Amino acid sequence: MDNSYDVIVIGAGNAGLISALKLVKENKKVLILESNNVPGGFATSFIRGRFEFETSLQEIGGYGSSEKIGPIQKLFEKLEISDKINFINLTDAFHVYAKDKKEEYRMPFGIQEFINKMNEYVPGSDKAMKKFFILAEEVQKAIVFLEQDKNVNSKILSEQFPNFMKVAALSTDKVFKALKMPKKAAEILSTYWIYLGSPTSNLSFVHFASTVLSNLYLGAVIPEKRSHEISNILAEEITKNGGDIKYLSTVQEILFEEGKVCGVRLSDGKDFKSKHILFNGSPTFLYGKMIPKEYVPKEALKLTNSRVLGGRGFSIYLGLNQSPEDIGLTDYSYFINHSLDSNIEFENRSSIKNNSCVAIVLNNKNPHCSPAGTTLMTMTSVFFGDTFNNKVTEENYFELKNQIAENIINNFEETTGINIKSYIEEIEIASPVTYARYGGHPEGVIYGYKLTGLDNLLPRTLNKEKENFVPNVRICGGFDAWGNGFSNTYLSGYRAAKLTLLDMKGEEEA
Repeated sequence: MDNSYDVIVIGAGNAGLISALKLVKENKKVLILESNNVPGGFATSFIRGRFEFETSLQEIGGYGSSEKIGPIQKLFEKLEISDKINFINLTDAFHVYAKDKKEEYRMPFGIQEFINKMNEYVPGSDKAMKKFFILAEEVQKAIVFLEQDKNVNSKILSEQFPNFMKVAALSTDKVFKALKMPKKAAEILSTYWIYLGSPTSNLSFVHFASTVLSNLYLGAVIPEKRSHEISNILAEEITKNGGDIKYLSTVQEILFEEGKVCGVRLSDGKDFKSKHILFNGSPTFLYGKMIPKEYVPKEALKLTNSRVLGGRGFSIYLGLNQSPEDIGLTDYSYFINHSLDSNIEFENRSSIKNNSCVAIVLNNKNPHCSPAGTTLMTMTSVFFGDTFNNKVTEENYFELKNQIAENIINNFEETTGINIKSYIEEIEIASPVTYARYGGHPEGVIYGYKLTGLDNLLPRTLNKEKENFVPNVRICGGFDAWGNGFSNTYLSGYRAAKLTLLDMKGEEEA
C-alpha cells in the first residue's frame, strides 16, 4: 500500500464513510483508518445466538419518498447509492407514554395528519399548531439560506425572514408561549426533544422546529438489512472508486512538519502521509490526545472544555422467543416517559434511577429481521451529566448495569402492561462504558455535545469556520453543529468533504 494520500479520514463511522465517498468520486486519493474490524461505527450490527441485532439505528429522518425527496435521499442520489439500499417506510411518528398521569398518545407522520390527531387529543389546538408549522417552514428556509451564505447581513434576513429573526435566539418553551400553544399539545409535540438531547426550556427553537418539520413532512425510513447494510455499501463504493480502507488501524498521532499537517502515525508505528485530515470523532479526543500540544491553539482547548457533553448511552438488546403478536407488541416504537414535560423528564434522566427509554420492535416494520416466531427488541435510554460515571466502579459495574437494565424493562412492563421478561432468550446490555470503549467517545456520549443555551445550532453553524482551529484538520460526525443522529452525521460528512475540497483548491490557486 502506497503511504501517501490526498486525504486521510480517521474513523469509518457515518460521517467518515460519506466524506470519503464524496472525495473519491472527486478523484482524490483517500485512505480511511478504522480501529474496529468493520465499517460503520455505531451503524452496524452484531449477533447473539440466532439473533442479529441493530446496534443503534431507530430511524432515518429526512430521507423522504419518490413523491417528497428529502436531503438524505438527495445526498444518496448524488453519491449514486440510493438504488442499492432497500428502505422501509415508517407510518407512525411516535407512540408516547407518560407514566405519571397514565397517558398515551400515538401520533402520525404528515403535517395535516399530525395537526388533526393533535386536535383530537387537545381540542382547539389546531390554530396554534398551524402557526407552529408555518413558522417552522420559515425557520427551515432561513437556515438553508444561511448555510449557503453565512455573510448575509441582518437587514437582508429581516426583510426575507422576519419571523425567523424574532425567534432565532429563543428557546422552544418561549416560542410555545408566544404561539399560545396549549400546554398538553406542547408536551406531546415536545416528544422529539429526546433526539436533540436538551429539554425545551433551553433547546433552541430553530433546531427543534427544523427537526420536527423535516421528520413529520418527509417521514422516516429504516434499511431492510439494518444500518450495517448502508455502512457496507458505502465501504464497497469507496474501494470500488479507488479508495483504501485499513481496518484494525488505530491512529495514535497526527503528524506535523514545519508547523503543517503531514500525516498520521498508527499505534503499530506505521506512518501515512497526507496534507489533509478528516476526523470522524470527538474534538476532546482530537485536541487532547491526537495532536501534539504545541499545535493545539488555546482557543480550541477553551471551547472544547467549555462545551457540555450530551446524553450517555444505555441500550438493552432483547431476542424474544415469541412473535410480537403473541407478546402483544403492536407498535414499532414506544417512548416510555415518566412525564411529558421534557424539563421534568430531563431531570429524571439525570438520575441513576432513570428507567425511561425508547423501545423499538423491529419486526413490526421488518417482519423477516429475526427467525419466525421471534422478536427483535431494543430499549435505549440516556443518562445526562456524570450520573452513571459517578456511581460506577470496577467492583459494582456489572451489578449496576444489570440493575439499571432490569429497572428499564420493569418500567416498560408496568407502563404498557406488556410482559417481556417471560420471553427473553437473548439479552445484551451496552452501558456508557461500552459506548466509550467501542466508539472512543468521552464518557460514552452518543449525542455529541449538548445543544443548549447560547451554544446551539445557529451560533455553531455560523461560527463553524472560526472553529477550524488546526488548518487542514476538519472534524465531522456527531460532535458537529447539528449534533448526532444518522441524518445529521451523513450530512456532516458530506459538508466536511466539500470544505476539504475547497481547502485543496485554495492550495492549488495559491
